[in-house]
Amino acid sequence: MSKPRVVKDYGKLETEIKEQIKLHFQNGFDKHLITFKNLKKKFVSALPFETEDRVFLIRMSQELARKIIKEDEDYDELGHMKPEVRAAYTEKYK
Repeated sequence: MSKPRVVKDYGKLETEIKEQIKLHFQNGFDKHLITFKNLKKKFVSALPFETEDRVFLIRMSQELARKIIKEDEDYDELGHMKPEVRAAYTEKYK
């Protein structure tokens, strides 16, 4: 059985999904983006992320991906997840 695909903006995701995404992509998102054609046949860049029950394509440009990490307190000035945050999320989602 295939999982449903969900295309969503990062800002509209539930906090739990955002935390799991950050735990998976501890050094930022921009190098993991893919490009695909949406229903309107326009190219869109997105971050792919899979959970137990869904496959997410989280719409974002490389610029937005960098901005999210830069402004997120869970990441240090180099764009790496802070060790204490990583430990907390690992415990929460193991």
